[in-house]
Amino acid sequence: MATARGRAPVGFRRWLCSAAAAPRVCVVGSGPAGFYTAQHILKHHGGAQVDIYEKLPVPFGLVRFGVAPDHPEVKNVINTFTQTARSGRCSYYGNVTVGRDATVAELRQAYHAVVLSYGAEDNRVLGIPGENLSGVYSARAFVGWYNGLPENRDLNPDLSCETALILGHGNVALDIARILLSPLQLLRKTDITDGSLAALACSKVKRVWLVGRRGPLQVAFTIKELREMINLPGARPVLSPADFTGLEDAVKDAPRPRKRLTELMIKTALEKPVETACPREWGLKFQRSPQEVLPTADGRRARGIRLSLTCLEGSGDSAKAVPTGDMEELECGLVVSSIGYRSLPLDPAVPFDTQRGVIPNSSGRVKGVPGLYCSGWVKRGPTGVIITTMNDSFDTAQSVLEDLQGGVLDVSTSREGFGAMESILRSRGVRPVSFSDWEKIDAAEVARGKAAGKPREKIVDLQEMLRIIGH
Repeated sequence: MATARGRAPVGFRRWLCSAAAAPRVCVVGSGPAGFYTAQHILKHHGGAQVDIYEKLPVPFGLVRFGVAPDHPEVKNVINTFTQTARSGRCSYYGNVTVGRDATVAELRQAYHAVVLSYGAEDNRVLGIPGENLSGVYSARAFVGWYNGLPENRDLNPDLSCETALILGHGNVALDIARILLSPLQLLRKTDITDGSLAALACSKVKRVWLVGRRGPLQVAFTIKELREMINLPGARPVLSPADFTGLEDAVKDAPRPRKRLTELMIKTALEKPVETACPREWGLKFQRSPQEVLPTADGRRARGIRLSLTCLEGSGDSAKAVPTGDMEELECGLVVSSIGYRSLPLDPAVPFDTQRGVIPNSSGRVKGVPGLYCSGWVKRGPTGVIITTMNDSFDTAQSVLEDLQGGVLDVSTSREGFGAMESILRSRGVRPVSFSDWEKIDAAEVARGKAAGKPREKIVDLQEMLRIIGH
């Protein structure tokens, strides 16, 4: 099978099946990056043992907590990950926070190779006055709230205003707009959490603006998400034809996806509104950069936002937004900042580039630390879709396989793997959650969902998860 950057694992399985020592590999993080890395190593090394560590009791990372509830087809990769986890040579240890419950140095003592695939646990900040007012949320927290991420279960966003504003023109921004404006009968059939569904049922939000610093040719969302938004029942798109003047010519020679996306925006902007009344509406605003979230008279809540108008220098993806000096204010009681996720350093022993928010690496090999690797967002930054992460993870796994074959990783000395970690974790009062434990939680969620006519009802309380499995 050809892999990322054309590096094919020719002969690996034949050579490695006959190797005397079984390499023990540890993967930190059970999202797509972690599972795809594990899958590739197990597939191409007949003797490797892979242990996956996860800080939550439940696996699958952003597939569970990031993918929109009304996109169940994207979550089908969970079936593949489940097959990997059930492999006789793969073990899952949830409820273990690496960096707190166990150090990277301890893992490196216990395993021949350690792969860090823990994703992006933070969000980029706006860095503007008023960012911390009530009514201002990061997209990461807002998505975590409606998707059942335990740390965001008490977010309780105030949806009592009529106008919401989302900063950002990516797929996550469109996801949030769609959830805010979707008819309840559509959401009721998804795995959205019960608490967020109840809040959305009382929501007064009927208008959502999506604001970006650059122009229509620089939007990061994809045509599938835009089309979904345009076709959303009961919601009318409001796009200004003036924003698209001359763009038909500008995209003639653009790559096909960009051309089709721009043409769809132009077509939507020029279409006459249908006569049927739409109770809700959404729109795209371009070339506006946030300067300040404006407070209510008591100084506590958001009442609006001040935006700086921009002009573009350069063209295409590299175009830069430069302030013109003109300002405008928009009224809104809800502001969601969807300007990107950010990885955090895990352990002082691991090099970290704080500027770029990544672990410095070459093809997933952590610079200056032999035997330590990284994959996914912590390797390349928080961009791309699941398929991007898959290719990136296969690339890192390939580096591990090459280093096993080339003798860079010494497997002549056996390592105990979880056998060594178990006593360390027990001494610290940490009880790992197995994959069969997760399957009990999964069964409980599916049973609760069935009773409510949903695919599942996610359990959002960590203690309740642990009670179900008798921890």
